[in-house]
Amino acid sequence: MVPALAVALAATALLDWHAVCRDHRRVETVAKPLVMVLLAALALALGAGGTGTGRWLLAAIALGCIGDVALLRDNEARFLGGLAAFLLGHLAYVAAFASLGLDPRWALAGAAVVLLDLATAGRRILVSVARQDRTLGGAVAAYMLVIAAMTVTAWGTGRPLVALGAVVFVVSDTVLALDRFVRPRPGSRVLVMVTYHVGQLLMVLGVLR
Repeated sequence: MVPALAVALAATALLDWHAVCRDHRRVETVAKPLVMVLLAALALALGAGGTGTGRWLLAAIALGCIGDVALLRDNEARFLGGLAAFLLGHLAYVAAFASLGLDPRWALAGAAVVLLDLATAGRRILVSVARQDRTLGGAVAAYMLVIAAMTVTAWGTGRPLVALGAVVFVVSDTVLALDRFVRPRPGSRVLVMVTYHVGQLLMVLGVLR
């Protein structure tokens, strides 16, 4: 089952990235959530359903899928709904990583990564979004705190794949926020999706294997 699911996941992710690149919205509407469904199936095949850690992972993936569906339409209400789903998903990842036990030295290294991101791109994002909408700025700030906690706990596991996956996920969210609130960049949507999928796959594999 695992090899078949891995192939299906890779093929669907490639299809989604191609659809995003070519702006094929109908294909993206199907492929984008299907990637997360297949990631959940792969996690189950790797034993996620049998442990508390694994069930937190499955919850995080499910919330990510909900967020993906919300963001298929570009309006503020759906954006806030997607933001809320992803925020809860990051909290589920925090619970999963914390359940593995945390090494303070690795957690401090993760905190350094977070502070670097917040001092550079994070600061630009917060300043820009606050100028546009203070309420939205508060929501984005809360989200950034939660993803920071996710990154610190991911590093705290001491597992290289989990730590790398968290960093790649942060890259995805940072590029998305810069593109939405600071300045649109060509090709950013494809980069967001590639890093989003790869980051979560790395975290799932790092935890379960």
